[in-house]
Amino acid sequence: MTISLTPDPRETSTVTPASQPQPARHTPRAFRDLLALEDFERHARKRLPQMIYQYVAGGVETGRGIAANYEAYQQYAFLPRMFRDVSGRDQQITLLGKQWSHPFGIAPLGGASFVSYRADIRLAQAARAMNVPMILSASSLIRLEDVIAENPDAWFQAYLAGDQPRIDRLVDRAQQAGYRTLVVTGDTPMLGNREHNTRSGFSMPIKVTPKVMWQSITSPRWLLGTVAQTYLRHGAPHFENTDAERGPPMMSSKVRNTQARDKLNWRHVEAIRRRWKGNLVIKGLMTPADAFIARDLGADAVILSNHGGRQLDYTVPPLHTLPEIAAAKGDMKVIIDSGIRRGTDILKAMALGADFVFLGRPFLYATVIGGSECVQHAMGILRDEIDRDMALTGVTRPQDLDKGYLRRGPWFEQDL
Repeated sequence: MTISLTPDPRETSTVTPASQPQPARHTPRAFRDLLALEDFERHARKRLPQMIYQYVAGGVETGRGIAANYEAYQQYAFLPRMFRDVSGRDQQITLLGKQWSHPFGIAPLGGASFVSYRADIRLAQAARAMNVPMILSASSLIRLEDVIAENPDAWFQAYLAGDQPRIDRLVDRAQQAGYRTLVVTGDTPMLGNREHNTRSGFSMPIKVTPKVMWQSITSPRWLLGTVAQTYLRHGAPHFENTDAERGPPMMSSKVRNTQARDKLNWRHVEAIRRRWKGNLVIKGLMTPADAFIARDLGADAVILSNHGGRQLDYTVPPLHTLPEIAAAKGDMKVIIDSGIRRGTDILKAMALGADFVFLGRPFLYATVIGGSECVQHAMGILRDEIDRDMALTGVTRPQDLDKGYLRRGPWFEQDL
């Protein structure tokens, strides 16, 4: 199967209550082995060079940050309630002034369109079709203006230097493009120690070494379907959105401008809040202290995240600080990512106080397998898991969950 290059449908899906008959959904033959989100990684890995797969899948140093994210969700078990009428199940969530069809969205994915052809566009199309939010990464290779043209409800995530004029120009560009939600990331004063990139041959900019050439040649679907098609149809990919001005080509000797990110501080966030007229979300927070600073500065939401285990190794999983932050959030929304792979994970996060969740890697793997259609298939799996899990837990809406539906495993000293 080759990666589809044709546009995907953009019509927003309507929500069909679970209690009403639902039309039979046809699953394309190529997707029939994709039964859970973990399956997407297994299939995508076969199509990608090792260096590209490791760029997506890898963490930093020992990998304990990634492992702990997954393990955090394993520490909680459900206490389901019985003999409740759960026939009227509804996943709709109101977040930042819009009603979404499901309690999950697509996290920002830097460099996605070098992993899969026009991945940012494919993700935007799928998010629009499923009526869930999608966050465009500042490290994307497609102009933020082109992505919002595909999906007017997309959010934009910025990696910012501690340089107010540069910040102001990028904020103004996003606002003029029509973005209504700006996500400012705080956990990247510098890049984490991603040793797996060195081992696999991945670098930024990419160096054409014998190892890279061999991996590319032996991964023809990626070489022809992503790299060749990108160059033939759109020219050399650039870092389009790191600053207000276009960044350098991805494969040039010039490295994208990451200078002065270590100078970014709360004074800059305060200035952004004054300048930005839309929703302001602060991403990459894990401690209650930082979350409450964001709240007091007027952030509309925070995303608790350790960057999917890709920055500081041995970082606490955000799930473990979620309850304390949610308990004192005030009017601010609390969102979480990192380590979520199942509908049960989403329900656990919401029981502990999350208003919404984001996932990244599985949806990017889906674009590798089958573009926007496959992303929608992944979202459909998650949607169906949530629906089933709500019925078995004894609730009709994710918002009805609280910590009374959970117990932390007896092999851990701390309990709820």
